[in-house]
Amino acid sequence: MHRPRRERLKALSINRMIPNILTMLALCAGLTALRYGLAEKWEAAVMSLVVAAILDTLDGRIARILRGTSKFGAELDSLSDFIGFGVAPAVLLYLWTMSSAGPLGWVLVLLYSVCCALRLARFNTVSDEPAPPTWAKNYFTGVPAPAGAGLVLIPMIISFQIDSDFMRSPVIAGLFIIVVSFLLISRLPTYSFKNIRVQHRFQLLMMLVVGLLAALTVSAPWLTLTVIMAAYLASFPGAFISFRRLQSGDETAPEPDSEPSDAAE
Repeated sequence: MHRPRRERLKALSINRMIPNILTMLALCAGLTALRYGLAEKWEAAVMSLVVAAILDTLDGRIARILRGTSKFGAELDSLSDFIGFGVAPAVLLYLWTMSSAGPLGWVLVLLYSVCCALRLARFNTVSDEPAPPTWAKNYFTGVPAPAGAGLVLIPMIISFQIDSDFMRSPVIAGLFIIVVSFLLISRLPTYSFKNIRVQHRFQLLMMLVVGLLAALTVSAPWLTLTVIMAAYLASFPGAFISFRRLQSGDETAPEPDSEPSDAAE
């Protein structure tokens, strides 16, 4: 009696694997930040998280372009996001200053990690619900994990530019942790910046802006990152007002959408 042959797994195109490869690279960058943190190389640690955020931004977009979205990719991205943007920033802050606050310092970094995990879990739940209106896809529910990591590390980033122990105070870092933790799990609509379309007459200007931003990042990375984070915070009121205005015209509209793609954040 012949045994039934096992069904072979279908071969996967290398193009379809690119998004998951980028996700794995983002995971490695997040873990590398922990390595630098343990060695007290704080600037290298933060830069590793910046690289992880860039890779995390690219993987979902490339997945949609190559039509390589998958449930596996979404779950992998969610796990990568939690390690890179939920665990790594918390450990860095604890090693950097929060350990001096005793047990309270550990409780606060745990709060941040838990809130990040809850946000990612909420995304996994929302992604199974019916698709929201088209305009709602321009917004996130609360602050996404990569942006949360950037915001919670603002005291450390500012300390790279100012020769002062003020920003390294556990009180300042603790306040940032509490506020950002709330923003992660809040229902505050924030811009996703994913579906921005640049008109033809502004494309050259956009390329120029990107080039200048790259030059500033190389020459003054911490100042550039601080300005970007400040501009992102300044966009919150506009996102809230515009979302409520659109929602009032569509009474059936749900809460702002999380990222409906291969990438959770």
